[in-house]
Order: sequence, then C-alpha cells, then structure tokens
Amino acid sequence: MTTHVLILCTHNSARSMLGEGMLNHLAARLGKDVRAHSAGSAPSGRINPFALEALQSAGVDTGAMRSKSWDEFSTDGAPPLSIVITVCDSAASEACPVFFGGNGQPVKVHWGYPDPSNAEGGDEGKRRAFELTRQAIGYRMLQLLALPLETMDRAALQAALTEIGRN
Repeated sequence: MTTHVLILCTHNSARSMLGEGMLNHLAARLGKDVRAHSAGSAPSGRINPFALEALQSAGVDTGAMRSKSWDEFSTDGAPPLSIVITVCDSAASEACPVFFGGNGQPVKVHWGYPDPSNAEGGDEGKRRAFELTRQAIGYRMLQLLALPLETMDRAALQAALTEIGRN
C-alpha cells in the first residue's frame, strides 16, 4: 500500500516543493512505494524559479509540479495521508501551517529549514541557498525512505520521524 506524505509550508513555492520533488525522485530511484505531495495554507500559485532550477539540476522531473492549497488534501477524493511534514522555519518566528486534515490522523512532524528565498547575495546567493536546502531536505527524505514504513506502528513512526528532524 502506498505511503502518502504531505509536505507543508505556508506558500507552497519553495521548501515544500523541494521536499515533494526530492521524496518522489528518491522513492522512484529506490523502488519505494511512497508518494509525496506538497501544499500550503496560503499558496502563492507559483513555484519559485530557484526551487525549480535546484530540482532540475539534480535530475528531478518537475513537469507535473504545481503550487496548491492544503484544502485539496482534506476532501473525500484526497489520497489517504500517512505522514504530514511541515518545513517552514518556526525557529525564525515564521508562521507555519497547522494541518487538521480529513483523512484520518496522519503522523505529524516538523522539519524546519530557513527560507532560501530570503538568502542574501543576489541571484547567486539564492541559488546556493536553494541548493543547500534541497540537499538538506534530500538527506532527511533518504532517512525517511530507509524506515520500514509498512511495518511501523504510529508511535514508532512518530519517534523515528522526530529523530530524523533532530539531525
């Protein structure tokens, strides 16, 4: 059974898109039955071009990606979510969405990353920040994919995902 993961950030234009792209790319490469989705509480309606550039440079297919509202994941036809990951940087007092969802009770975890859109140094500074954020998110997604998701109970999954977020 497919494990559906929702990655949330307020605008669904940068970090959550990096998470969706990396998790789907890595799951396909590793033959894992995991499907990533991303959304925002106040979606911008566009993907940051630096996010697209970082993903495409890593060989990630971005053709079907789009910025969308989390409302799509609380309807009857939505995929059954197993995991919800917020990726905004709450340590920087950034507003981070809280997901209430309508598909049972997914395990929820926060993996904060500074917003690469705010990087200094012009376009080159932003490119570096997006690439470093893509790598950091990709590293955690690899750890998620190494878990025995099919056999873990909620408590074990919550503990493992929380631990990944500490690294």
